[in-house]
Amino acid sequence: MKKRVSLFLIIALVLSLALVGCAPKEEPKAEEKKPEPAPAPEKVFVNIATGGTAGTYFPLGGGMADIWNKNIPGMNATAESTGASVANVNMLRDGKVEVIFVQNDVAYYAATGTEIFSGTNNNGKYDGIRGLTTLYPETVQIVTLANKGIETLVDLKGKKVAVGAPGSGTEANARQILEVAGLTYEDITEQYLSFAEAAQNLKDGNIDAAFITAGHPTAAVQDIGAQNDIKIVSIPSDIAKNLIQKYPFYTQVTIPAGTYTKIATDSETVAVMAMLAVDAKLDTELAYNLLKTMYGNTDRMKASHANGAMITKDSGKDGMSLDLHPGAEKFFNE
Repeated sequence: MKKRVSLFLIIALVLSLALVGCAPKEEPKAEEKKPEPAPAPEKVFVNIATGGTAGTYFPLGGGMADIWNKNIPGMNATAESTGASVANVNMLRDGKVEVIFVQNDVAYYAATGTEIFSGTNNNGKYDGIRGLTTLYPETVQIVTLANKGIETLVDLKGKKVAVGAPGSGTEANARQILEVAGLTYEDITEQYLSFAEAAQNLKDGNIDAAFITAGHPTAAVQDIGAQNDIKIVSIPSDIAKNLIQKYPFYTQVTIPAGTYTKIATDSETVAVMAMLAVDAKLDTELAYNLLKTMYGNTDRMKASHANGAMITKDSGKDGMSLDLHPGAEKFFNE
């Protein structure tokens, strides 16, 4: 009996071991793969050539850089203070910057190789310059002190007059306006000064008047008016019309009374258009994104300068003097 029980137990043990051996083995769990982090966006460097720190281009350029840095992945945009329009064209041509502020008349001269870009002047014709957008009217402001006795353009004769930085758009404006008014640099003592330099020299009594082409109100003019009684010399309608006939980029504008401290009457003058230009080689999608983000954040532009309120997509081709960059065409055609 005991032998049978033992035999039964042995058989049961063998069967149980056999069943265990036949049971399916659990596969080891594969380690869960963690998602790989997204690659960092490629850095894109955009240098913006603006103008003097006392003008309008510089604060607006700073606002643009801020918008682009915050809204375009990988963007590293910086605004540089420069000698403004003409200097900016040559910086763009030399590949030192990617975006420039420029007057529409100066941009046209560069594209056509005329006026200040004729022959070998300022390196001559620039075939690769393209328009990105126009921004706002740039007003030609002929500023003097109330005690200088300068009432009209003719009164500038024999005076020390700041005509803008050497080779600047302002200098071209000064020369053209004087020409139509029957004056040349031989009739004045021209001083090649930036906005900030002109403001300081006017306050110090070293000059009698200054040409300043910028959106009004302009910081340099406000700076002069903060300590002195100033006057804006008007450009009368007949001279303005002759100027426009010869140089069609100009338009007649009025600086409203109260724009500057103690100027209680309107000032009649002329203006060109501020614009942004790029090189034809700039990436199409980048150019498109620059415009899309700028026009999508116009509040930031308004905060940069009062003229930011005039920057709208609807007026972005007004006064455009260049062929548009393909990225700009794509944006405006949407």
